[in-house]
Amino acid sequence: MPYFDAASAAPLHPVARQALQAALDEGWADPARLYREGRRARLLLDAARETAAEAVGCRPDELVFTPSGTRAVHSGIAGALAGRRRIGSRLVVSAVEHSSVLHAGEAHEAAGGSMAQVPVDRYGAVDPEVFAGALTPDTALACLQSANHEVGTEQPVAEVAGACREAGVPLLVDAAQSLGWGRVPEGWSLLTGSAHKWGGPAGVGLLAVRKGVRFAAQGPADERESGRAPGFENIPAIVAAAASLRAVRDEAAAEAVRLRALVDRIRTRVPELVPDVEVVGDPLRRLPHLVTFSCLYVDGETVLAELDRSGFSVSSGSSCTSSTLTPSHVLRAMGVLSEGNVRVSLPAGTSEQDVDRFLEVLPGVVAAVREHLGVPSAEVRPAADSLVVDALGRRCPIPVIELAKVIGDVPVGATVTVLADDEAARLDIPAWCEMRGQQYVGESPSPKGGTAYVVRRVS
Repeated sequence: MPYFDAASAAPLHPVARQALQAALDEGWADPARLYREGRRARLLLDAARETAAEAVGCRPDELVFTPSGTRAVHSGIAGALAGRRRIGSRLVVSAVEHSSVLHAGEAHEAAGGSMAQVPVDRYGAVDPEVFAGALTPDTALACLQSANHEVGTEQPVAEVAGACREAGVPLLVDAAQSLGWGRVPEGWSLLTGSAHKWGGPAGVGLLAVRKGVRFAAQGPADERESGRAPGFENIPAIVAAAASLRAVRDEAAAEAVRLRALVDRIRTRVPELVPDVEVVGDPLRRLPHLVTFSCLYVDGETVLAELDRSGFSVSSGSSCTSSTLTPSHVLRAMGVLSEGNVRVSLPAGTSEQDVDRFLEVLPGVVAAVREHLGVPSAEVRPAADSLVVDALGRRCPIPVIELAKVIGDVPVGATVTVLADDEAARLDIPAWCEMRGQQYVGESPSPKGGTAYVVRRVS
């Protein structure tokens, strides 16, 4: 059964498994103790730190291990903001950062600080000049991911790091998605990563803080991990994480070329095989193993369930896969279609046969879901006056499907008004207009509740 969700968690690398089993026998003791077992554990911990530091591109004494990548992000942001509280309390982030960054920013705002989100283009990338313009004198910290976790777009880290350096603002880079593929460009001040993203065990993160960066660890501290990650270190998992990071780096160059070719095939073939599909993310400046596309007129959760039934494990940023029924903040910031979103992220070793089989299965899955939801056919219908479609209380993708059903019932130049209270409609109706060559007029509050979206028929 092909597993195509490596961006969430990569399968455990064979080297990680071997290192974990060996370290379970040798690394169980307290590394802070001076007896033989403690010294052995300390040697394993120090060796893992040196290995991880070499992969990151920092000094071993600049890197600590944390219980997760999320904890690394939260500790890094909180410590950097506290260390520079005399400068100011402004946090600058991109609008497509991982939720761990945004949650840390929300906590900072709740404590009296401020957070500014830098917008992105339709590919999901920030403009370095716009980012630089957000760096005001009271900015204490800036955050920018190395590559996006949902669409794979790589960010201009080097250019933004240069702008931060000129402004005297430290830059924290969340490198969780890219660290297994290579080093982050120089210029960062803090860097975070998560082992399960590169084939290490879950429950190990890393936080690197350059010497000279003002940093004040928050919360109760002890003598472990420089006081930045208190608690007994999980040495077997740390050893496995460092060993697997080195192993995947050794394989990265060749595997990136191979997986990029497979992803290029998916990017090209999906729009040819499935009507009304938008492939999102930068086509060139992107991670080699990840591709995301959105399909009109489908329930994303149902598509994922049907693909799972067909033997494929994929993920989604669609509102229809979330318990909150709100669109992905990444897709929303990009202004792209959110309904029917499918993220394919190929793990190392994915075969051409697996990708070809996915491309064989996908069209039938999408067609079946569309048929079940009553997607309109292309038959000609007599024109009528401008219409109002009441989709209040109905969830993605029904408001767009109802719009598509009646757009042919109004004459060219007339309008269809869709009443909807599903948050995804704010993205999906304009995206539908762009894909189908119709004019999105705008939106306004509806007297019946929700929002009225007005679409003018152009053709």
